[in-house]
Formats: sequence, C-alpha cells, structure tokens
Amino acid sequence: MNEKKGILLESGTGELEVLEFIVSDRHYAINVVKTKEIFQVKNITQIPNTSPSVAGMTLIRGKTVTLIDLKHVLEKEIQSNIEKSMALLCEFNKTEVAFLVDKVVGIHRIGWNQIEKPDEIVADSQVIGNIVMDKNILMLLDFEKIFMDISSPNRTSYGGYDKGIEKIHYNKKRSDVKLVLADDSTTIRNLLKDVLTEAGYTNLTFFDDGQQTYDYLNNLAKERRERFLEAVDVLITDIEMPQMDGHTLTRKIKEDPILGSLPVIIFSSLITNDLHHKGTSVGADAQMSKPDIDNLVELIDNYTLHKA
Repeated sequence: MNEKKGILLESGTGELEVLEFIVSDRHYAINVVKTKEIFQVKNITQIPNTSPSVAGMTLIRGKTVTLIDLKHVLEKEIQSNIEKSMALLCEFNKTEVAFLVDKVVGIHRIGWNQIEKPDEIVADSQVIGNIVMDKNILMLLDFEKIFMDISSPNRTSYGGYDKGIEKIHYNKKRSDVKLVLADDSTTIRNLLKDVLTEAGYTNLTFFDDGQQTYDYLNNLAKERRERFLEAVDVLITDIEMPQMDGHTLTRKIKEDPILGSLPVIIFSSLITNDLHHKGTSVGADAQMSKPDIDNLVELIDNYTLHKA
C-alpha cells in the first residue's frame, strides 16, 4: 500500500481527480473518490409515491440501489431515454445511490485552488464550485444537498441527520466552547449552526473554504502565539472545499509549530473504511462520517468539556 502513489492514496497534496459528465449539454463534475462505479442501466423498477427526481430502483451485483435523475434535478425534465444513459454509483453519508447522466467524458487531475467558489447570486444552488477546463466550465455539484433536498423536500427534517439530532441534548457548559467550522455547503453550514446552537454552542465561526479558514487561524497564531487556543478550542472541517481541501488544511495546521496543538475533527461524507487512512496521514485528531452528528457533538465534548 505504501508503495502506491496514486492520487486516491495520497493526502494533503492540494490536488484531486474529478469525473466530468454531461447533463442536457451542460458539463458537470464530481470528485472521483465519491464514485464507486460507472454503469449503464439495464433494468429499472419504478417507485410509487416518490419524488419525480427519483427515476426508480435498479440492481447492482444483487443489491438494490436508488436512481436519481439528474436531468430532473437540474433541468426539471424527466430523462426519457434511460437505457442510453449512464449512471454514477456513489457512496456518501454511508449511503449508496446512483445518479443518471447523459454522458461521461473523462477524469481530470486538478488543484483544489483551481475550483472557483460561485458568487453570492448562486451560492445556495446545487453548484459548490466552478472549474475552467479548456473552453468549458465544469460545475462541481453539491451531491449532498441534492440528496437532502430529495429526502426532505419540505425541510421538516434533515434527511439522514434526524436520528442523530434526536440524541443530542442541551448543555449550558458548551456556551464557553469556541468552535471554528469549515464547510463549503450552505445547507450543511446552516444545519450545523442550527443543531450545534440547540446543543448549547453559541460561539461558532464559519468559513466556506479551507484557505479562508487557514488564514484566520494563522492570523490568530501570529497575534496570540501560544495563547491562540484562548480564541479557538476545536476545528471541524469538511474535506471537499474550494481553494484548499480539508486534508491539506489539516496537514498545514499540524505541521505548524503553534497551530499544531489545535484539535482537528474531520466531519465529511468521504470518511469511509477505504479513505479513513487519508485523514490519519495528515494528523487529524478524529474523523467522523456524516450524518453522525450526535457522535460529532460527543467528540467535541471529549476535546472540551471532558478534557483532562
């Protein structure tokens, strides 16, 4: 394993591989590590009383997988020629789901700093970043938001997060804990703000990319030196973010002689058995897979309320 140097095994390199695909003549992208398989749909079973964005179910190696029609999600048009479509089998938030696309173009290796954040006008859309590739703009989609919007269309619940939220109880002592959180998804930032506030955390500082987060912490270290921990107790970071990803952010923090003492929790849909080693290699103190938000709160307590 250590002899392999592929991008999927390295950590904190500042690079990633994206899969380019097309839906209705528009070019989109997904992080390769989220894609387990590309396949052509041969059999599909319709599901009654479900979202029109759900095309149905199919079997992959004997396992039932839900098919989400990206054409309907993005264009509000039903995919009429499913047998000629391709499907991306993905895994995030401990769930396998497939997304129907018109065509798969190929894989590109890029730097996280090549991903431009969308402007404020489209900040709450399904696009979390833009990649200029030759003459095309690839739109990096927020698949977690797409999944949550379909699961909880009326926002009466938080999709897969609900079971964890029910286990969280308010603790007044958490009001003294200072948290810095980095996540590029507006949906997840709002969810974390709501849930953590209900749990008792009132001192929350949010960023939507890793570079901004690092600059903020680095400035604290320059101003306060070893006393910077008086201003922040724990960093909670996603992995997929424009400008600087969570693995690179963690590595830079842990390599810094002052910032290295800051506890870093990676909270990401990409924490799987196959990818857990990446966070370990960059020095993360803990890693938690979305949507286990109750376990995230317990982890924060361990580094703050219950620390020796």
